[in-house]
Amino acid sequence: MTWHIIEASDGCAYAKEHDCVAVIVDALRASATAAMLLDAGATEILVVAEVEEAFKLKESHPDALLYGERGGLPPEGFDHGNSPRETKAAKGRPVIFTTSNGSARLHEAYGAPALYLASTVNALATIGEISGQDRDVVLIPAGKVDDPEYDAQEDWVAATAIAMLADAPIAEGALLYRDWRYRIELDGVQKLFQTAPHAQELRKLGLEDDISFCARSNITTALPHAVSRDDSAIILVNSCK
Repeated sequence: MTWHIIEASDGCAYAKEHDCVAVIVDALRASATAAMLLDAGATEILVVAEVEEAFKLKESHPDALLYGERGGLPPEGFDHGNSPRETKAAKGRPVIFTTSNGSARLHEAYGAPALYLASTVNALATIGEISGQDRDVVLIPAGKVDDPEYDAQEDWVAATAIAMLADAPIAEGALLYRDWRYRIELDGVQKLFQTAPHAQELRKLGLEDDISFCARSNITTALPHAVSRDDSAIILVNSCK
């Protein structure tokens, strides 16, 4: 089994073209929020790409809670934002989920033979789930959908941290992996999350506590796994119950 780390759309395409396990890493904050929603007992997460699709899906799923963000904040009419600290209300309920980047990447990667959302919060659970699969793995730092040049520092840090924990051989993305591994060994995951450009944006919105939460390691065994797609929604369930 060989692992790769390939950012954004290129990683999604590679996973599908080469029949790899695809792991979307949107570290601030969709990967952590999805994991903690399932940890809290959400029955399933229906991931849509657009806010309008979320409201439309709510019509056929009236018991579902709306979670998500645009510009870091919950769209008007949503029950909750994209915060891993606001997931307790999801216990026993389905969740409709949309975010600026993670949701889009999940839809881009759909069609890979196995598809997950992961970060540092569930790194061990991720490794345990995929290590038994006889396929190569692509860790996909989500980046920013509308800005290919955006510095997705936290996504690379989280993807690298997962690969380090797995002690996995890295093929595509090996040079960047070595650079980020050195920075993690030098500064640590928490500091690198705190100094990421996206963290600065969240701090301006008063969401600083989400940054430190998302940088935590192995606080849940919940692993969001894409099991099907129904109309506009990709359905995630917990692969590690």
